Amino acid sequence: MWSEIGHGLFMLVGWIIMIYMVVVIGFYLFMLVVSIFQVRKQYQLDNDEPYEDLLEVSYTKPLSILVPAYNESVGILASVRSLLSIQYSEYEIIVINDGSTDDTMEQLIEEYELVKINRVIKKAIDTKEVKAIYQSRIYDYVYVVDKENGGKADALNVGINLANFPYFCSIDGDSVLERDSFLKVMKPIIDSDGDVIASGGSVRIANGCQIENGSIVSIGLSSRPLVIMQVIEYLRAFLMGRIGLSRHNLLLIVSGAFGVFSKHWVIEAGGYSHTVGEDMELVVRLHRLVKEKKANKKIIYIADPVCWTEAPEEIRFLKRQRNRWHRGLFDSLWTHKKMLFNPKYGSIGMVSMPYFLLIEFLGPVIELIGYLYILFSFAVGGVYLEFSYLLFLLFVLYGSMYSMVGVLLEEWSLRRFPKVSHVVKLFFFSMTESFWYRPMTVIWRCQGIVDMLRKKKGWGDMKRKGVSQ
Repeated sequence: MWSEIGHGLFMLVGWIIMIYMVVVIGFYLFMLVVSIFQVRKQYQLDNDEPYEDLLEVSYTKPLSILVPAYNESVGILASVRSLLSIQYSEYEIIVINDGSTDDTMEQLIEEYELVKINRVIKKAIDTKEVKAIYQSRIYDYVYVVDKENGGKADALNVGINLANFPYFCSIDGDSVLERDSFLKVMKPIIDSDGDVIASGGSVRIANGCQIENGSIVSIGLSSRPLVIMQVIEYLRAFLMGRIGLSRHNLLLIVSGAFGVFSKHWVIEAGGYSHTVGEDMELVVRLHRLVKEKKANKKIIYIADPVCWTEAPEEIRFLKRQRNRWHRGLFDSLWTHKKMLFNPKYGSIGMVSMPYFLLIEFLGPVIELIGYLYILFSFAVGGVYLEFSYLLFLLFVLYGSMYSMVGVLLEEWSLRRFPKVSHVVKLFFFSMTESFWYRPMTVIWRCQGIVDMLRKKKGWGDMKRKGVSQ
């Protein structure tokens, strides 16, 4: 009797996992079709669009670039150099030193000949105390704020309070931008006449690239399998996931490494909050504010402008990053749980929030149960084996096959990798994803859920060697 009940329960669990995977694969297939048309459309436009004209016209919006920095001594100078060489008509750079304990501040003072200035900061958003404000003698549009440690969100809020211009961009202190990135990411905002209140570009892995004086000299590919898999993961997430969501104004994430926001709307929303995933939480809050005010505003993603950032090269640091990302995802969903399945918030409440809850947040749990189910089936044998083979094929389709399509989509449209050998290597590694990399990240994300239940806070240490290295 018990064996029959056990058999029935085991098969029921298998069918639940299989139906879930079919639904998820179908959803991603829809987003893939949307992304293919949208990427190609944007790419063709980019060939014809005279972005340089934005350097001359009077209606180009000036921009404040915020660079929060905490112990970023190995990469901060390269990041600022890359910003000094960007193509844009009017902008200011505000580096916010968030109580670094290394020589980040000393390097900035020496490199850019910083001098203290007296400037009143309008506290539109409450923040930790600012110790001093510096201005460069060499570049009068470069400012550095020295403040008490309060976390990344607090540093960004200080930058917003100090910013002179109506739009600001937040980029990480370990990132390097392509020269025309701001022209491309700002164009939709300028063209929409204020209807677009936030715009994000792509983030790519800088490991393996040659970077000199804050500029990309040549695009390369790291020899480390762990980094190569992250390159593939980023291609899939940005070119397939975010483009598909952005097409229908369903985007809930604008990467903290490279995003432009309307200062007015961010201040009205209350600025960045002190959560693990402050960038996603701000975007969700902006959507919420827009819906509650019944305003016709959009938050979009543009594939072509690229920000290059350093990826973890060791498993322990990558594990901490993915754990933190998953905790940040839950923070955003929990904080705005009233939006979930709430028709008052339109497609955000009825599509975006359920997608991020049921697929992005709970997905790793279902996948982990699926992996354990397959292992148990091989141990038991018999009638379960054929079912497990089919389930494993679904995992391969969801993991490896979609990642392979992401690589092909990159080569078909943006073509950032100049060597054929790079594309071949990416394609080969994407085929192996379901056999080692994806199960590993699934376990880390599930650990993030456990840590969330244990109310673990904080970012965890991240070892960096600097993008220019």
